[in-house]
Amino acid sequence: MFKYFPTNYVWNLSINLAIEMGARIGEIEEMCGPLQEAAKSPDKEGVQAFRDTWAEMADKLCSLAEEDLALGRNLSAGFKYNRAATYLITCERIQAHGAPGRTELYKRSLDVFQKSIELGRENCERVEIPYEGTHLSALYVKAEGVEGPAPILIQVNGLDSSKELKYRVGLPQWLAERGVSSLILDQPGTGEALKLQGLHARYDTEHWASPVVDWLEQHEDVDSKRIGMEGVSLGGYYCPRAVANEPRLALGCVWGANHDWRDVQKRRLEKEGDFPVPHYWAHVEWVWGAENLEDFMRIAENVHLDGQIEKIKVPFLVTHGAKDSQIPLKWAHRTYDQLVNSPKRELKIFTEREGGVQHSSFDNSSNAGTYIADWVAETFNELKEQ
Repeated sequence: MFKYFPTNYVWNLSINLAIEMGARIGEIEEMCGPLQEAAKSPDKEGVQAFRDTWAEMADKLCSLAEEDLALGRNLSAGFKYNRAATYLITCERIQAHGAPGRTELYKRSLDVFQKSIELGRENCERVEIPYEGTHLSALYVKAEGVEGPAPILIQVNGLDSSKELKYRVGLPQWLAERGVSSLILDQPGTGEALKLQGLHARYDTEHWASPVVDWLEQHEDVDSKRIGMEGVSLGGYYCPRAVANEPRLALGCVWGANHDWRDVQKRRLEKEGDFPVPHYWAHVEWVWGAENLEDFMRIAENVHLDGQIEKIKVPFLVTHGAKDSQIPLKWAHRTYDQLVNSPKRELKIFTEREGGVQHSSFDNSSNAGTYIADWVAETFNELKEQ
């Protein structure tokens, strides 16, 4: 793990994620150099300082992109908007719920990201899936080199990630190169669903997973028999729960197991383990639509996979970092041990030899992500032959 700040795990997590999304080290130094003292400040003051310097860098990159556009240099402009969006996503992610200007900052990150996709001519399309009278937004990445319907992997967020963050980390591109399409989803409780539409997380994830599968089945470029799901971080709970209860999902995998999130919350109340974001308890209350901490802990009692994993009857991959400081490794073993009815189950622990040992491999996603992409592509091919 790259520890720019000696004592601030949350900020170091943010920097590592930004690097995995394509941040440049010189720009990180320019943004973070002045923040050493702020990193030791209370959350409110420190987070504001972090936001200011990262948003300023985004402003500068957008200004430079406009100069490129004036010269007709669209690809160069797209690359600068790409990093500007990454820096806006990074500083917005750690703001407190209700922080002044947060919603505007988030909307701007979406606008800049979309510019980067269009100008960069990237294989990525924003789509909207009908859901409860409104929609769920997602990014669709088409498989490369496939004629006719292709298999597709639905990818779902964790507690505080977004479809744009997951797209930039790289799994959709690695899958596309292997002939697998991607649908990166802002499911309820995350991204646009939470921040713009007020759709809170729910423990019965099949409730939103089934409409997503319904929508995919209507598309002629999707092989409806080969639709799978992946989940990162808290997605390590969301995904297995959906696969256990939505029989049309043909495989599943988790990038960081999260078997018993209710237990994790109890441990965090006792200050065990690292937190992913500042203002943690206010954040989880917002995500789950809880009135207060007591109400949140009541809701969290439902967020575990005991009694669910045994229902999974399709191939399933469980991955976990050997030094995950947020979610104990024992929960990966619990998920794997309960996959007794899966025809193909695998537990992969990422060690220091291959990297990606931290939570959901945010410290080095490359080898872990391509391992997952290989397993998914190979398993989809096996299913096609059956």
